[in-house]
Formats: sequence, C-alpha cells, structure tokens
Amino acid sequence: MRIVCVGGGAGGLYFAGLMKKADPRHHIRVIERNRPDDTFGFGVVFSDATMAGIAEADSEAYRGIARHLVHWDDIEVNYRGERITSTGHGFSGMSRHTLLRVLQEQACAAGVDVLFEREVESLDALDVLDRADLVVAADGANSTVRQLLRDRVKTTIDLRPNRFVWLGTTKPFPAFTFHFKRNDHGLWRVHAYQYGPGRSTFIVECREETWRAAGMDRATEQDTATFLERLFADELDGHRLITNRSIWRQFPTIRAEPWWSDNVVLVGDAAHTAHFSVGSGTRMAMEDAVALRDALVDHDTIASALAAYETRRRPQVESLQRAAQASLQWFEDTERYTTLEPIQFTFSLLTRSLRITHEDLRARDPQFLARVDEFVAREA
Repeated sequence: MRIVCVGGGAGGLYFAGLMKKADPRHHIRVIERNRPDDTFGFGVVFSDATMAGIAEADSEAYRGIARHLVHWDDIEVNYRGERITSTGHGFSGMSRHTLLRVLQEQACAAGVDVLFEREVESLDALDVLDRADLVVAADGANSTVRQLLRDRVKTTIDLRPNRFVWLGTTKPFPAFTFHFKRNDHGLWRVHAYQYGPGRSTFIVECREETWRAAGMDRATEQDTATFLERLFADELDGHRLITNRSIWRQFPTIRAEPWWSDNVVLVGDAAHTAHFSVGSGTRMAMEDAVALRDALVDHDTIASALAAYETRRRPQVESLQRAAQASLQWFEDTERYTTLEPIQFTFSLLTRSLRITHEDLRARDPQFLARVDEFVAREA
C-alpha cells in the first residue's frame, strides 16, 4: 500500500512508524511543511494510562519516549494565599521537540520516507505524485487537507471566549500546578508543569475583558512576556519566561463529520480538538494513529477500514470532548467559584471535567478527601 501522511506532528509520525512496522512492504511518506527542528509550544503531557497504551501498541516507541519523561503524581492548587496538593494522579511530561525527534528517528529507522519543507496545496497533486492508496491528514487544527475536503466533510469550530498564551519557563514545577491571581485588571489563571530538566510549560489564561484591560490586545510577544514576568514574579521565583510564537489565542473546539472521504482520512487535531486544560491533544492524535493502524490491518479494503476506524474512535473522542467542554467552561467561569474556600475550590477544580469523582479521589488521595469531607461536615 502507498500511504502519504500530510503533517509530521506526533499523530502523523507515530502512525507512519506503526504502519511500516505492521508491514514493511508498505511505501509510506510523511510530508511536513516545517523544518525538522521547528516546533511550537513547549511540553506535552501523558497520563500513566496513555503511556500504558503506547507500550502495548509499540514497545519500541514506548522505550524511546519513556527515557525522556518527567513524572509526577501531584496536582497543586495555589489560591487565596494557600497551597493545596492532591496526589495519586499519575502524569508525565516531556519536551514536544524531543517527542517529535524520537518519532522522526523511529519512523526513519523503520523505512518511512520523511520529507520536510513541503507544502500540500491539492489532493490531486498528492494522488498523481505518489499514486497514494491512502492519504492521512495529520496536519493539525488548521488542516489544509480538511479545508480541501470542505465539500465532503462538515466542520464546526467553536471559538472559545477566554484568551490564553503558551509560554515556557526555566523554573521546574514538581507538580501539575495551578495559580489563580487577581490584580487590578481581573483574575489570571496559570497552568504549569515540568517537561524536562529546568524547563516547564507556563500557560496563562484570562477573560477577554481582563486581557484588554491589561493592554494585552496591543502587546507584542516580548511585551507579553515582560508583563507576565512582573505579574507572576513571586510564582516564578526569579526565573524568566521563554517565548516561542507566544501570541494570545482563543481555543477552537473543532468537530469534523465524517472523518474520512474516499481514500483520505483525518487524525488528531485535524479531526477534533479538546481544550488544553485536559492535556489530551497529543494523546488523542497518537490513539487515533493506533486505531487507524489496527483498522487497516484488520480490514481488506480502505473504505471498510476507515469506516471501522471512525466507528471505534468517535465515541471515545466525543466522550473526551465532553469532559474537555466541562473543563474549559470551569476555567471560563472561574470567577464564579472564587467565593469558595480553598479546599472547596480545589475539590471543584479537580472534579471539573466529571472524570474524577468524589469516590475516585477516595482511591487516589484519601487524606485530601478526608479534608474535603471534614470541611463539608463542619459547614453543615
């Protein structure tokens, strides 16, 4: 089979490697518009369950990734001058750049042809050039391939109102850390986690009125970093913020239907997105890759395989998108929860997506839950 993957991110590279290992006779080409070392963003997050799935799907890829992981069990919430920690959550972080390098090396070692600095402007050109039996669109939320399929694939994009900016810092955060800080402009939310030695992701989020009041609608990338370094000087402990296309954005929740047409199939952010507060973008793309590989191995025709892939994956993705919707709405509405006491606030944050419940916390962190129950009993 001749397969062309458009997009050399985690989903496209991982699928290419998986499929080549499934049958070395496949001719697989990955086409990426950027250079090999170009990457935007800082760290990616995997749950322990996600890493177990990667290990089951491809032990070689798992070993290559696992060497670079920074693991933590704690979630730390900083609110009203109190620091509250809950344990038992099981996550790992790593550099996005390192992840892509590992997947590039493994794909090339398996015999995948990876081409960089190549633009895709038409599906016809792909089919003629490569006589592709299958085109895999792994080209992200702004997918060119999805746009080319607009007459056959219906896409809805829900652009959320909050503003956020993706930064890095040299401060290592030993837990998945949240800061909530109010100044004259409004309430600011920070999502921070370590992804390597001396490196952490530092995402700042706020409402649009706060963003405008602070002048961030007119700020350059460096203006943004300077302002936020001053605002979070105590939280950063003197460490600097690092920029990498760190522009203020609004999060787009993308839903496509169907995920395939003829011999073209969407994976990862090209097909669906989930808010960064649930840390699942890379995970979803890699799980799509596994499901697509399995469907192609198990079915005799491209059409039946792509139909099976979507049938299997769509319910899982939509479930996660529902959880992400609940999570993003919590962060959009954080101001309404600021009347809560710190232990209440932290419990609300931990259970915001409805994927962690009161009883889940009993298993994960009975000491934290005992504090919650004690507070509720005392208030009652």
